[in-house]
Amino acid sequence: MNISKGSYALIGAGPMGLATAKTLIEQGIEFQGFELHEGVGGLWDIDGPKSTMYESAHLISSKKMTEFADFPMDDHIAEYPGHRELKTYFQEFAEKFDLKRRYRFGAEVTCIVPLGGDGEGWTVNWRDQDGDHSAEFAGVLIANGTLSEPNMPEFTGEFSGDLIHSCHYKSAQQFAGKRVLIVGAGNSGCDIAVDAIHHGVQCDISMRRGYYFVPKYVFGKPADTMGGAVKLPLWLKRRVDQTLLKWFVGDPQAYGFPKPDYELYESHPVVNSLILYHAGHGDIGIRADIKELDGNTVRFRDGEEAEYDLIVTATGYKLHYPFIDKELLNWQGDAPHLFLNCMHPKRNDLFVMGMIEATGLGWQGRHDQAELVARYLRGLKDGSTAAEAIKAEKAEGFERETGGMNYLKLARMAYYVDKQSYRSALNKRTQALKREMA
Repeated sequence: MNISKGSYALIGAGPMGLATAKTLIEQGIEFQGFELHEGVGGLWDIDGPKSTMYESAHLISSKKMTEFADFPMDDHIAEYPGHRELKTYFQEFAEKFDLKRRYRFGAEVTCIVPLGGDGEGWTVNWRDQDGDHSAEFAGVLIANGTLSEPNMPEFTGEFSGDLIHSCHYKSAQQFAGKRVLIVGAGNSGCDIAVDAIHHGVQCDISMRRGYYFVPKYVFGKPADTMGGAVKLPLWLKRRVDQTLLKWFVGDPQAYGFPKPDYELYESHPVVNSLILYHAGHGDIGIRADIKELDGNTVRFRDGEEAEYDLIVTATGYKLHYPFIDKELLNWQGDAPHLFLNCMHPKRNDLFVMGMIEATGLGWQGRHDQAELVARYLRGLKDGSTAAEAIKAEKAEGFERETGGMNYLKLARMAYYVDKQSYRSALNKRTQALKREMA
Protein backbone atom coordinates (compact mmCIF):
# COMPACT_ATOMS: atom_id res chain seq x y z
CA MET A 1 0.00 0.00 0.00
CA ASN A 2 1.40 3.40 -0.96
CA ILE A 3 1.42 5.76 2.04
CA SER A 4 2.68 9.33 1.78
CA LYS A 5 5.24 10.36 4.39
CA GLY A 6 2.94 12.86 6.08
CA SER A 7 -0.20 10.72 6.14
CA TYR A 8 -2.10 9.84 9.32
CA ALA A 9 -3.92 6.61 10.19
CA LEU A 10 -7.54 7.04 11.30
CA ILE A 11 -9.07 4.02 13.05
CA GLY A 12 -12.86 3.75 12.93
CA ALA A 13 -15.77 4.85 10.72
CA GLY A 14 -18.43 5.39 13.36
CA PRO A 15 -19.79 8.87 14.16
CA MET A 16 -16.50 10.08 15.64
CA GLY A 17 -14.37 8.58 12.90
CA LEU A 18 -16.51 10.17 10.21
CA ALA A 19 -16.41 13.57 11.92
CA THR A 20 -12.64 13.29 12.17
CA ALA A 21 -12.30 12.26 8.53
CA LYS A 22 -14.41 15.25 7.44
CA THR A 23 -12.40 17.78 9.42
CA LEU A 24 -9.06 16.33 8.34
CA ILE A 25 -10.13 16.74 4.70
CA GLU A 26 -11.22 20.33 5.38
CA GLN A 27 -7.80 21.14 6.84
CA GLY A 28 -5.86 19.39 4.09
CA ILE A 29 -4.44 16.66 6.32
CA GLU A 30 -3.68 13.44 4.44
CA PHE A 31 -4.93 10.26 6.10
CA GLN A 32 -5.90 6.64 5.54
CA GLY A 33 -8.98 5.31 7.30
CA PHE A 34 -9.38 1.76 8.64
CA GLU A 35 -12.72 0.17 9.54
CA LEU A 36 -13.31 -3.38 10.77
CA HIS A 37 -16.84 -3.54 9.32
CA GLU A 38 -17.80 -3.37 5.63
CA GLY A 39 -19.51 -0.01 6.01
CA VAL A 40 -19.83 3.15 8.11
CA GLY A 41 -21.95 3.79 11.20
CA GLY A 42 -20.06 2.07 13.99
CA LEU A 43 -22.27 0.67 16.74
CA TRP A 44 -25.38 2.14 15.05
CA ASP A 45 -25.10 -0.59 12.41
CA ILE A 46 -26.64 -3.50 14.29
CA ASP A 47 -25.02 -5.94 11.84
CA GLY A 48 -21.51 -4.70 12.60
CA PRO A 49 -19.09 -7.13 14.29
CA LYS A 50 -18.62 -4.83 17.31
CA SER A 51 -22.11 -3.35 17.45
CA THR A 52 -23.84 -3.49 20.83
CA MET A 53 -27.12 -2.26 19.39
CA TYR A 54 -30.49 -3.96 20.01
CA GLU A 55 -33.67 -3.84 17.95
CA SER A 56 -35.59 -1.42 20.18
CA ALA A 57 -32.69 1.05 20.62
CA HIS A 58 -33.33 4.74 19.97
CA LEU A 59 -31.50 7.95 20.75
CA ILE A 60 -31.91 9.17 24.31
CA SER A 61 -31.29 12.75 23.16
CA SER A 62 -33.47 14.44 20.55
CA LYS A 63 -32.29 14.64 16.95
CA LYS A 64 -31.92 18.44 17.09
CA MET A 65 -29.60 18.18 20.08
CA THR A 66 -27.65 15.27 18.61
CA GLU A 67 -27.19 15.89 14.87
CA PHE A 68 -24.21 17.44 13.11
CA ALA A 69 -24.88 21.16 12.61
CA ASP A 70 -23.96 21.09 8.91
CA PHE A 71 -25.92 17.89 8.25
CA PRO A 72 -29.33 18.14 9.98
CA MET A 73 -31.65 15.17 10.05
CA ASP A 74 -34.65 15.23 7.75
CA ASP A 75 -37.93 16.57 9.11
CA HIS A 76 -39.68 13.24 8.52
CA ILE A 77 -37.34 11.47 10.96
CA ALA A 78 -38.77 10.98 14.45
CA GLU A 79 -37.60 13.19 17.31
CA TYR A 80 -35.85 10.18 18.85
CA PRO A 81 -34.70 8.09 15.86
CA GLY A 82 -34.06 4.37 16.01
CA HIS A 83 -30.80 2.69 15.08
CA ARG A 84 -31.85 1.93 11.50
CA GLU A 85 -32.58 5.59 10.75
CA LEU A 86 -29.25 6.52 12.30
CA LYS A 87 -27.34 3.97 10.23
CA THR A 88 -28.84 5.58 7.12
CA TYR A 89 -27.99 9.04 8.48
CA PHE A 90 -24.31 8.16 8.79
CA GLN A 91 -24.24 6.53 5.39
CA GLU A 92 -25.65 9.71 3.87
CA PHE A 93 -23.21 11.84 5.89
CA ALA A 94 -20.31 9.81 4.50
CA GLU A 95 -21.63 10.17 0.97
CA LYS A 96 -22.20 13.92 1.21
CA PHE A 97 -18.64 14.60 2.36
CA ASP A 98 -17.11 11.87 0.16
CA LEU A 99 -15.57 9.97 3.06
CA LYS A 100 -15.89 6.32 2.05
CA ARG A 101 -13.09 6.43 -0.51
CA ARG A 102 -10.72 7.42 2.30
CA TYR A 103 -11.26 4.11 4.12
CA ARG A 104 -10.14 0.54 3.85
CA PHE A 105 -13.19 -1.47 4.96
CA GLY A 106 -12.97 -4.97 6.39
CA ALA A 107 -9.59 -3.99 7.81
CA GLU A 108 -8.85 -4.80 11.46
CA VAL A 109 -6.01 -2.83 13.02
CA THR A 110 -4.09 -5.35 15.12
CA CYS A 111 -1.14 -3.38 16.47
CA ILE A 112 0.29 0.13 16.41
CA VAL A 113 3.77 0.90 17.72
CA PRO A 114 5.86 4.09 17.71
CA LEU A 115 8.75 4.24 15.29
CA GLY A 116 11.13 5.90 17.71
CA GLY A 117 10.99 8.71 20.24
CA ASP A 118 8.10 11.08 20.89
CA GLY A 119 6.57 12.39 17.70
CA GLU A 120 8.48 10.27 15.18
CA GLY A 121 5.53 8.42 13.67
CA TRP A 122 3.96 4.99 13.95
CA THR A 123 3.94 1.56 12.39
CA VAL A 124 0.35 0.39 11.87
CA ASN A 125 -0.40 -3.29 11.36
CA TRP A 126 -3.75 -4.50 10.06
CA ARG A 127 -5.46 -7.59 8.73
CA ASP A 128 -7.99 -7.94 5.90
CA GLN A 129 -9.17 -10.63 3.49
CA ASP A 130 -5.84 -10.43 1.66
CA GLY A 131 -3.79 -11.14 4.78
CA ASP A 132 -1.58 -9.12 7.14
CA HIS A 133 -0.21 -5.68 6.23
CA SER A 134 2.00 -2.99 7.72
CA ALA A 135 2.74 0.65 6.89
CA GLU A 136 4.32 3.70 8.48
CA PHE A 137 2.32 6.81 9.30
CA ALA A 138 3.12 10.28 10.59
CA GLY A 139 0.53 9.84 13.32
CA VAL A 140 -2.53 7.93 14.52
CA LEU A 141 -6.05 9.05 15.38
CA ILE A 142 -7.99 6.40 17.32
CA ALA A 143 -11.77 6.60 16.89
CA ASN A 144 -12.91 3.04 17.54
CA GLY A 145 -15.63 4.03 20.02
CA THR A 146 -16.26 3.62 23.74
CA LEU A 147 -19.15 1.14 23.83
CA SER A 148 -17.88 -2.20 22.58
CA GLU A 149 -16.04 -3.88 25.48
CA PRO A 150 -18.53 -5.12 28.11
CA ASN A 151 -17.97 -4.37 31.77
CA MET A 152 -19.07 -7.74 33.15
CA PRO A 153 -19.53 -7.90 36.93
CA GLU A 154 -18.38 -10.85 39.01
CA PHE A 155 -20.93 -12.61 41.19
CA THR A 156 -20.62 -14.93 44.16
CA GLY A 157 -22.01 -18.38 43.36
CA GLU A 158 -23.19 -20.02 40.14
CA PHE A 159 -26.29 -19.38 38.07
CA SER A 160 -28.05 -22.29 36.34
CA GLY A 161 -29.89 -20.19 33.79
CA ASP A 162 -28.56 -17.93 31.05
CA LEU A 163 -26.31 -15.05 32.14
CA ILE A 164 -25.43 -12.49 29.46
CA HIS A 165 -24.19 -8.94 29.16
CA SER A 166 -26.52 -6.48 27.44
CA CYS A 167 -24.08 -6.34 24.50
CA HIS A 168 -25.40 -9.80 23.58
CA TYR A 169 -29.01 -8.70 23.75
CA LYS A 170 -30.48 -8.07 20.30
CA SER A 171 -34.19 -8.87 20.29
CA ALA A 172 -37.07 -9.12 22.76
CA GLN A 173 -37.66 -12.65 21.48
CA GLN A 174 -34.80 -13.66 23.79
CA PHE A 175 -37.21 -13.08 26.71
CA ALA A 176 -40.02 -15.32 25.51
CA GLY A 177 -41.29 -17.60 28.30
CA LYS A 178 -38.57 -16.52 30.74
CA ARG A 179 -38.34 -14.97 34.18
CA VAL A 180 -35.91 -12.11 33.64
CA LEU A 181 -33.64 -10.11 35.93
CA ILE A 182 -31.99 -6.97 34.56
CA VAL A 183 -28.90 -5.87 36.49
CA GLY A 184 -28.27 -2.15 36.21
CA ALA A 185 -30.72 0.69 35.65
CA GLY A 186 -28.88 2.96 33.26
CA ASN A 187 -30.45 3.98 29.97
CA SER A 188 -29.86 0.63 28.25
CA GLY A 189 -30.93 -1.32 31.33
CA CYS A 190 -34.25 0.51 31.50
CA ASP A 191 -34.84 0.12 27.75
CA ILE A 192 -34.20 -3.60 27.93
CA ALA A 193 -36.34 -3.98 31.05
CA VAL A 194 -39.30 -2.48 29.18
CA ASP A 195 -38.77 -5.05 26.41
CA ALA A 196 -38.68 -7.84 28.99
CA ILE A 197 -41.89 -6.62 30.61
CA HIS A 198 -43.76 -7.07 27.34
CA HIS A 199 -42.16 -10.32 26.16
CA GLY A 200 -41.09 -12.23 29.27
CA VAL A 201 -43.08 -14.04 31.96
CA GLN A 202 -41.72 -11.82 34.73
CA CYS A 203 -39.22 -8.96 34.95
CA ASP A 204 -37.30 -7.49 37.88
CA ILE A 205 -34.48 -4.95 37.87
CA SER A 206 -31.59 -4.98 40.34
CA MET A 207 -30.03 -1.65 41.33
CA ARG A 208 -27.01 -0.74 43.43
CA ARG A 209 -28.00 2.93 43.65
CA GLY A 210 -30.79 5.28 42.73
CA TYR A 211 -31.05 7.33 39.54
CA TYR A 212 -32.52 10.62 38.42
CA PHE A 213 -35.17 10.04 35.75
CA VAL A 214 -35.81 12.54 32.96
CA PRO A 215 -38.85 12.40 30.64
CA LYS A 216 -38.28 12.44 26.88
CA TYR A 217 -41.08 14.95 26.33
CA VAL A 218 -42.23 18.02 28.23
CA PHE A 219 -45.33 19.86 26.98
CA GLY A 220 -45.14 17.80 23.80
CA LYS A 221 -41.57 18.82 22.99
CA PRO A 222 -38.28 16.96 23.53
CA ALA A 223 -37.19 17.72 27.08
CA ASP A 224 -33.58 18.45 26.11
CA THR A 225 -34.68 21.32 23.84
CA MET A 226 -36.33 23.16 26.72
CA GLY A 227 -34.42 25.80 28.65
CA GLY A 228 -30.69 26.43 28.51
CA ALA A 229 -31.03 29.99 27.20
CA VAL A 230 -29.68 31.37 30.48
CA LYS A 231 -26.57 29.83 32.07
CA LEU A 232 -27.23 29.39 35.78
CA PRO A 233 -24.76 28.69 38.59
CA LEU A 234 -24.55 24.96 39.26
CA TRP A 235 -26.24 25.15 42.67
CA LEU A 236 -29.18 27.08 41.22
CA LYS A 237 -29.47 24.93 38.10
CA ARG A 238 -29.68 21.83 40.27
CA ARG A 239 -32.40 23.35 42.43
CA VAL A 240 -34.46 24.48 39.43
CA ASP A 241 -34.06 21.21 37.52
CA GLN A 242 -34.85 19.05 40.54
CA THR A 243 -38.06 21.04 41.04
CA LEU A 244 -38.99 20.53 37.39
CA LEU A 245 -38.28 16.81 37.62
CA LYS A 246 -40.60 16.51 40.61
CA TRP A 247 -43.33 18.24 38.61
CA PHE A 248 -42.99 16.12 35.49
CA VAL A 249 -41.69 12.79 36.84
CA GLY A 250 -42.84 12.69 40.44
CA ASP A 251 -40.98 10.78 43.11
CA PRO A 252 -39.37 7.54 41.79
CA GLN A 253 -39.05 6.34 45.39
CA ALA A 254 -42.85 6.09 45.46
CA TYR A 255 -42.52 3.32 42.84
CA GLY A 256 -39.88 1.48 44.85
CA PHE A 257 -36.73 2.93 43.30
CA PRO A 258 -33.88 3.72 45.72
CA LYS A 259 -33.01 7.33 46.37
CA PRO A 260 -29.84 8.55 44.60
CA ASP A 261 -26.86 8.86 46.94
CA TYR A 262 -25.35 11.65 44.84
CA GLU A 263 -26.35 15.04 43.49
CA LEU A 264 -28.12 15.64 40.17
CA TYR A 265 -25.68 15.62 37.21
CA GLU A 266 -22.94 13.77 39.11
CA SER A 267 -23.92 10.79 36.97
CA HIS A 268 -25.75 10.50 33.68
CA PRO A 269 -29.54 10.70 34.22
CA VAL A 270 -31.87 8.04 32.85
CA VAL A 271 -33.96 9.37 29.96
CA ASN A 272 -36.89 6.99 30.08
CA SER A 273 -40.52 7.56 31.03
CA LEU A 274 -41.79 4.03 30.42
CA ILE A 275 -39.85 2.36 33.24
CA LEU A 276 -41.63 4.58 35.79
CA TYR A 277 -44.98 3.93 34.12
CA HIS A 278 -44.53 0.17 34.38
CA ALA A 279 -43.18 0.34 37.94
CA GLY A 280 -46.27 2.33 38.91
CA HIS A 281 -48.45 -0.39 37.39
CA GLY A 282 -46.62 -3.21 39.16
CA ASP A 283 -45.26 -4.64 35.91
CA ILE A 284 -41.67 -4.71 37.16
CA GLY A 285 -40.12 -5.49 40.53
CA ILE A 286 -37.40 -3.26 41.94
CA ARG A 287 -34.66 -5.33 43.55
CA ALA A 288 -31.60 -4.54 45.65
CA ASP A 289 -28.02 -5.32 44.65
CA ILE A 290 -27.20 -9.01 44.15
CA LYS A 291 -25.58 -10.83 47.07
CA GLU A 292 -25.17 -14.28 45.52
CA LEU A 293 -26.35 -16.73 42.88
CA ASP A 294 -27.47 -20.29 43.66
CA GLY A 295 -28.86 -22.32 40.78
CA ASN A 296 -31.84 -20.36 39.48
CA THR A 297 -32.14 -18.49 42.76
CA VAL A 298 -30.81 -14.96 43.16
CA ARG A 299 -30.35 -13.63 46.68
CA PHE A 300 -30.33 -9.89 47.17
CA ARG A 301 -28.57 -7.78 49.79
CA ASP A 302 -31.84 -6.80 51.44
CA GLY A 303 -32.53 -10.45 52.32
CA GLU A 304 -35.05 -11.06 49.54
CA GLU A 305 -34.64 -13.80 46.92
CA ALA A 306 -36.33 -14.91 43.69
CA GLU A 307 -35.88 -17.36 40.84
CA TYR A 308 -35.01 -16.45 37.24
CA ASP A 309 -34.28 -18.09 33.92
CA LEU A 310 -32.23 -15.24 32.42
CA ILE A 311 -30.01 -12.51 33.87
CA VAL A 312 -29.01 -9.59 31.66
CA THR A 313 -26.23 -7.41 33.06
CA ALA A 314 -26.67 -3.89 31.72
CA THR A 315 -23.54 -2.77 33.53
CA GLY A 316 -21.92 -0.64 30.86
CA TYR A 317 -18.66 -0.79 28.97
CA LYS A 318 -14.94 -0.31 29.46
CA LEU A 319 -12.63 1.71 27.26
CA HIS A 320 -10.83 -0.71 25.00
CA TYR A 321 -7.87 -0.01 22.73
CA PRO A 322 -6.43 -3.52 22.29
CA PHE A 323 -4.02 -2.61 19.50
CA ILE A 324 -1.87 -0.18 21.53
CA ASP A 325 0.11 -0.46 24.76
CA LYS A 326 -1.75 1.25 27.62
CA GLU A 327 1.35 3.14 28.72
CA LEU A 328 1.48 4.89 25.36
CA LEU A 329 -1.95 6.39 26.03
CA ASN A 330 -1.00 7.95 29.39
CA TRP A 331 -3.58 5.73 31.06
CA GLN A 332 -4.54 6.78 34.59
CA GLY A 333 -7.18 4.84 36.52
CA ASP A 334 -10.06 3.88 34.25
CA ALA A 335 -9.15 6.06 31.25
CA PRO A 336 -6.29 7.72 29.39
CA HIS A 337 -5.49 11.14 30.83
CA LEU A 338 -5.48 13.36 27.75
CA PHE A 339 -5.68 17.10 27.18
CA LEU A 340 -9.32 17.92 26.33
CA ASN A 341 -9.89 14.15 26.39
CA CYS A 342 -8.13 13.70 23.05
CA MET A 343 -4.55 15.06 22.96
CA HIS A 344 -1.56 13.21 24.40
CA PRO A 345 0.38 15.49 26.80
CA LYS A 346 3.76 14.76 25.20
CA ARG A 347 3.18 13.24 21.78
CA ASN A 348 1.83 15.28 18.89
CA ASP A 349 1.21 12.29 16.67
CA LEU A 350 -1.30 10.36 18.80
CA PHE A 351 -4.95 11.29 19.43
CA VAL A 352 -7.92 9.46 20.92
CA MET A 353 -11.07 10.79 19.31
CA GLY A 354 -14.49 10.57 20.91
CA MET A 355 -13.35 9.46 24.37
CA ILE A 356 -15.84 11.93 25.72
CA GLU A 357 -19.24 11.84 27.41
CA ALA A 358 -21.35 14.75 28.57
CA THR A 359 -25.05 15.33 29.00
CA GLY A 360 -26.25 17.09 25.84
CA LEU A 361 -22.91 17.14 24.01
CA GLY A 362 -24.30 15.47 20.89
CA TRP A 363 -22.36 14.65 17.75
CA GLN A 364 -21.73 18.33 17.07
CA GLY A 365 -19.75 18.58 20.30
CA ARG A 366 -17.65 15.67 19.11
CA HIS A 367 -17.30 17.32 15.70
CA ASP A 368 -15.93 20.37 17.53
CA GLN A 369 -13.30 18.13 19.11
CA ALA A 370 -12.37 16.73 15.70
CA GLU A 371 -12.12 20.22 14.23
CA LEU A 372 -9.73 21.33 16.96
CA VAL A 373 -7.46 18.33 16.40
CA ALA A 374 -7.47 18.80 12.62
CA ARG A 375 -6.69 22.51 12.92
CA TYR A 376 -3.99 21.73 15.47
CA LEU A 377 -2.29 19.31 13.07
CA ARG A 378 -2.45 21.87 10.31
CA GLY A 379 -1.15 24.53 12.68
CA LEU A 380 1.87 22.42 13.64
CA LYS A 381 2.57 21.88 9.95
CA ASP A 382 2.30 25.60 9.20
CA GLY A 383 4.31 26.74 12.23
CA SER A 384 1.31 28.36 13.95
CA THR A 385 2.01 30.11 17.26
CA ALA A 386 -1.48 29.10 18.45
CA ALA A 387 -0.65 25.45 17.79
CA GLU A 388 2.65 25.82 19.62
CA ALA A 389 0.78 27.37 22.55
CA ILE A 390 -1.54 24.35 22.74
CA LYS A 391 1.48 22.06 22.52
CA ALA A 392 3.08 23.80 25.48
CA GLU A 393 -0.17 23.97 27.44
CA LYS A 394 -0.88 20.26 27.28
CA ALA A 395 2.71 19.42 28.23
CA GLU A 396 2.52 21.54 31.39
CA GLY A 397 -0.28 19.52 32.98
CA PHE A 398 -4.06 19.84 32.99
CA GLU A 399 -7.30 18.73 34.58
CA ARG A 400 -10.42 17.28 32.98
CA GLU A 401 -13.07 19.86 32.04
CA THR A 402 -15.59 18.92 34.74
CA GLY A 403 -16.92 22.44 35.33
CA GLY A 404 -16.50 21.82 39.05
CA MET A 405 -18.77 18.76 38.98
CA ASN A 406 -17.91 15.97 41.42
CA TYR A 407 -18.66 13.00 39.17
CA LEU A 408 -19.10 9.55 40.64
CA LYS A 409 -15.89 7.51 40.79
CA LEU A 410 -17.04 4.96 38.22
CA ALA A 411 -15.34 3.62 35.10
CA ARG A 412 -18.06 5.04 32.86
CA MET A 413 -17.65 8.49 34.41
CA ALA A 414 -13.85 8.57 34.11
CA TYR A 415 -14.01 10.54 30.85
CA TYR A 416 -17.18 12.53 31.58
CA VAL A 417 -17.05 16.32 31.20
CA ASP A 418 -19.31 19.31 31.67
CA LYS A 419 -20.73 20.24 28.27
CA GLN A 420 -20.52 24.01 28.64
CA SER A 421 -17.01 24.01 30.09
CA TYR A 422 -15.76 21.53 27.52
CA ARG A 423 -17.20 23.23 24.45
CA SER A 424 -15.95 26.58 25.70
CA ALA A 425 -12.44 25.16 26.09
CA LEU A 426 -12.55 23.68 22.58
CA ASN A 427 -13.92 26.87 21.03
CA LYS A 428 -11.32 29.09 22.71
CA ARG A 429 -8.43 27.15 21.16
CA THR A 430 -10.12 26.57 17.82
CA GLN A 431 -10.76 30.30 17.43
CA ALA A 432 -7.13 31.04 18.17
CA LEU A 433 -6.05 28.63 15.43
CA LYS A 434 -8.63 30.09 13.02
CA ARG A 435 -7.38 33.65 13.52
CA GLU A 436 -3.90 32.68 12.42
CA MET A 437 -5.19 30.83 9.37
CA ALA A 438 -7.38 33.71 8.20
